Amino acid sequence: MSTRRVMLDPTSEQQPARRQLLPRPESLAGLTVGLLDISKPRGDVFLDKLDELLSEKGIAVKRYSKPTFTRVAPVDLKQRIAEEVDVVVEGLAD
Repeated sequence: MSTRRVMLDPTSEQQPARRQLLPRPESLAGLTVGLLDISKPRGDVFLDKLDELLSEKGIAVKRYSKPTFTRVAPVDLKQRIAEEVDVVVEGLAD
């Protein structure tokens, strides 16, 4: 049975871009995980716990933060994340 995934873009694009999902790694061993706090209340609580759990397993973690949740991440931040980590977890909360 195949699973079809639909990703919704929360921005107000009139014509959302269609993108192919990237393959997920089989393991995080040897990879660096980026944790992106979008600056919503309590998102840091989730990411702090995730950082702790990943670090306990010996997985390298780098933390990032958007200046505000009301806008997309600045281009320089997105480029830095892409250059420095292998996978990203974005912390959404409220």
